[in-house]
Amino acid sequence: MSVNIWNKLFLAALLSTALFACKTRKKVVGNPPPVVNELSNKKAENIKLLKSKDLVFNTLAVKAKAKIDIGGSKNSATMNIRMEKGRRIWVSITALAGIEVARALITPDSVKVRNNFQSVYLKKPFSYLHRYANKQISFDWLESILSGNTIADFVNEKANIEEADGLWVLDGEKEKLAYKVFFDALMKVNQNTINDVSAGQALKVVYAGPYQDLGGSLFPKGVTISSMAGTRNVNIELEYSGAERNVPLEFPFSVPGKYEVIN
Repeated sequence: MSVNIWNKLFLAALLSTALFACKTRKKVVGNPPPVVNELSNKKAENIKLLKSKDLVFNTLAVKAKAKIDIGGSKNSATMNIRMEKGRRIWVSITALAGIEVARALITPDSVKVRNNFQSVYLKKPFSYLHRYANKQISFDWLESILSGNTIADFVNEKANIEEADGLWVLDGEKEKLAYKVFFDALMKVNQNTINDVSAGQALKVVYAGPYQDLGGSLFPKGVTISSMAGTRNVNIELEYSGAERNVPLEFPFSVPGKYEVIN
């Protein structure tokens, strides 16, 4: 696989992607508590309820089986994803009988990708990701998409909230973006659709159900991210397993001297 494909694979996965001693593993939800689906006449109360369903974490570690389609080029891999809230997202990609082929470290300011397969290294400002999606994509967006949480830029009192077939639908606009968020019966995000018609860009995020219990909060079974930016089309399907939150994590990222820096 070429250098360019591995780099795009990482960027697609991340776009379209206080340390406690005890570990919490996920399990399938048995009998979820009843939820109130009736809209309040006070929008602030509705927004507060939706945000209260977000997964709260300081650290989060997830294993995932990934299927990636980049412009018709399809690949499968295993991903280990680690997050430290608001600070960094670390991803390791393994393939070829469990051999790590690439590693990435994303922070609010930078994107670093180490391609072990070709011994090359990429370091760019976070804005580099905007080549593959709208310029409003932020580090917080990536965290929310990967964890199944609401995107703060969308869930606010400027948005419209309606009820359809007993479920809530939120929609609105942010600058040039038109967005719509669908929620399931547990008031968790079921689907995000984001469009910038003038720029020819679109992002669709669909979560696999049912959501699962992770220490008293809900975490998705998986997520499918479909991104279109001009002629760049990316589809990535993540099937989550082995999720843990609020555990001590390491985020190792170093570059051997023999690696070549690429642009």
